[in-house]
Amino acid sequence: MTASALALPEDLLAPTYGTDSLAAVLPGAAGALGVDLTTATGLTSSGCASALGLPAAERVVVVLCDGLGLLNLAERAGHAPFLRSALPGALALRTTFPSTTAAAVSTFGTGTAPGRTGMLGYTQRNPVTGGLANMVSWTEQSEPYRRGPAMAGVLPVPAHELQREPTVFEGLVAAGTRVTSVGPARFTGSGMTLAALRGSAYVAAESLAQRVDGVLGVLRQPGLAYLYWGDVDKTGHHHGWQSWQWGDELEAFDREIARLVRSLPAGTLVLLTADHGQVEVDLADRVDVATMPALDEGVALVGGEPRAVHVYADDPAQAPAVAARWQDVLGERAVVALRDDAVAAGWLGPVAEHVAPWVGDVLVAPRGRFTVVDSRTQTPASLQLLGVHGSFTPEEMTVPLVAAVAG
Repeated sequence: MTASALALPEDLLAPTYGTDSLAAVLPGAAGALGVDLTTATGLTSSGCASALGLPAAERVVVVLCDGLGLLNLAERAGHAPFLRSALPGALALRTTFPSTTAAAVSTFGTGTAPGRTGMLGYTQRNPVTGGLANMVSWTEQSEPYRRGPAMAGVLPVPAHELQREPTVFEGLVAAGTRVTSVGPARFTGSGMTLAALRGSAYVAAESLAQRVDGVLGVLRQPGLAYLYWGDVDKTGHHHGWQSWQWGDELEAFDREIARLVRSLPAGTLVLLTADHGQVEVDLADRVDVATMPALDEGVALVGGEPRAVHVYADDPAQAPAVAARWQDVLGERAVVALRDDAVAAGWLGPVAEHVAPWVGDVLVAPRGRFTVVDSRTQTPASLQLLGVHGSFTPEEMTVPLVAAVAG
C-alpha cells in the first residue's frame, strides 16, 4: 500500500506537526518572550508566534487542559462563560496521532512529533524486553500475557534515552528565561514529566485553585509558567463528555481560568490549549482481541489504546497477513495500516531510527464510536471507560488555542 492509498476517509482528520498544530504552541510562547529557538522538525519560535498571532510579552502562562477538545468545548460552552467569550478568536489546532496524552504532551513539550519523541501512545512494546510499557505511569508489564501473568514494574528505560529531543523549556532556560511548571506533587520527577517537560522548576500544587495561586506567585517576575489540569479528561473518561458531571467540571475550570486572567500582572499573555478531545463510545460496539482468534493469530502483543492500537506481530515479515486479517474483520469500522505506510503518510511525523522499533507493525484507528480492546492486558476498569480518544475523528483531533492578555 502506498501513502496515497492510505489517505484517510473524508470524515477523519490527519495530524499536522507544523504551525497549525499543537507542536507550535510552546515554540510560539518562546517567540512571544523574544527567545529564538528552532525545533528538530524545523519550527522556529518567531515563525510560530507569527502564525499564531501572539503579541510580545514579558510574562506568559501556558495552560494545558487535558481532554478539552475544541468541538467538545464549543458544544458545552454554556458551562464556560469566560471561554465562550473567547471562542470567536480561538484557533483550531490539530493534535497528534495517536490523539492521546503521552503522544500529545511530548509533542507539545518539544515542538516536534511522536516519531521523534518515541512517545507513541498510552502503551507500546519495549523492543528490548518485549514487555508492554505504559508511557503515562512509566511502568512496564514485564511479562507479556503469552508467557504467563504480567508483572508490573518501573519501565527500565530512562526518560532521556527514549525521548531524546530537547524540550522547549530547556531552550528557554538556556536563554536565561525563568520557567516554572505548576502541577501535582506526584508528577515531580516522573518519567513522563522528565520525557516531555524537563527543564523547568517545579512547584507542587494539588487543586486547580492552588495551581492558579502558584502561577500568580511565580509570575510576579517575568518568565513563563505552565499549568496542567487533568480532571476534565478524567471526568469525561468515567461519565462521558456529554454528562452533567463533565459540565460541572468545565464550569469549575472556566471559573478558575477567568480568575487567573483577572489576577495576573497587566500585559501577561495567557495561552490555553489541550492535548486532545474525546468521543463517547458504545461499549456494545467493540471487539476484544482476546476472544477473536482471527485478530489474535500471528500477534505477539497488542498495545496502544482502544482508539489507537499498536499491533505487534509474532514475525514482522507476517505483518501484511496480520493487517489483512484485521482489515477483513473490522471492515469500515477502522483504518488499518502497516507501519511503513503509516510512517510514509506522516501519521507520526518524522520517525527517528531509535523510535521505529517501538512502533506497532500494524496500526489501527477505529472510526465512529467503535473500539478495540484486549482484556488480557487491560484492567476491568479501563474496559468500562465511556469517554476515550486516540483516533482521527474531528472531536479527538481538534484542540483550541485561546489567547488572552491580562489587564
